[in-house]
Amino acid sequence: MTTPSKVIAAPDAVAFIGLGQMGLPMARNLAAAGFEVRGYDVTPSARDAYVAAGGQVTQSLQQAVDGAAAAILMLPNGAIVRSLLQDPGVVSAIAAANTLVIDMSSSAPFGTAALGQELAAKAVRLIDAPVSGGVKRAREGKLAIMVGGDDASIDAARHLFEALGNSVFPTGPLGSAHAMKALNNFVSSAGLVAAAEALIIGGRFGLQPEVIVDVLNASSGRNNATEVKMKQFVLSGAYNSGFGLALMSKDVTTAAELSHDLGMKLPSLELMAGLWAQASRTLAGPRDHTEIYRYLEAASGEVADGPSVTAD
Repeated sequence: MTTPSKVIAAPDAVAFIGLGQMGLPMARNLAAAGFEVRGYDVTPSARDAYVAAGGQVTQSLQQAVDGAAAAILMLPNGAIVRSLLQDPGVVSAIAAANTLVIDMSSSAPFGTAALGQELAAKAVRLIDAPVSGGVKRAREGKLAIMVGGDDASIDAARHLFEALGNSVFPTGPLGSAHAMKALNNFVSSAGLVAAAEALIIGGRFGLQPEVIVDVLNASSGRNNATEVKMKQFVLSGAYNSGFGLALMSKDVTTAAELSHDLGMKLPSLELMAGLWAQASRTLAGPRDHTEIYRYLEAASGEVADGPSVTAD
């Protein structure tokens, strides 16, 4: 049986595992809030980048979690999370310190629930707390945070969440936050595809892309993509929002798999999962998710006047 939860507050030690584009600014915000942040990443360049930003890193995962009040995981997928939490030395260190494990990655909901049961048998507490808002809001400490798990553990982590975001949404039992994140990104992905296709069609007709975006934003077609992605990352040709196309594909696939697990098959979700998977395969290599525009433009059968010409 685990020790009752205690409130985690500065200057408690926090292990932060995963120092990528999102993880690095999140770790920095925790350090700025007074927590003793021990960063770790399997990639030396990521550790070096955090050190260059003024952070402290450990050379092993076990060193990071040893005696920590919380261990935050910001990793690419649930399989990596599970692999990490199967290391006997790491699990023993977490259990010994009654460390609260917070999976802020985008993992599969049922996989998270199963992992939580396995860890509970080893006296390890787990909650899921994926985020939304992208790199910009990660830097600003204004992420939206969805949290699943028992109330006591969520309450214990609130000071951590306050350093990372400005909205915290308890979603229910363990795994529910990962379900919510997948559904959010399904809706986000569909909105981006619709906006991109509207620009491609309008451009062929002769409408100016900036005019299309302005009208959409003043009308009922307004969505997150029209407001914060089309001009900023697509029409500018920058394609550097900080969220990968492959990651968006993974999240939409997770939403589709969740529907299958629940005995459902929804047409638009199936369409989005297939489209994003095909785009990820076609636009090989590390690509920003806003480059779905390139894929759709090429798939439209013609090269439209605009910020890009091919799905190179």
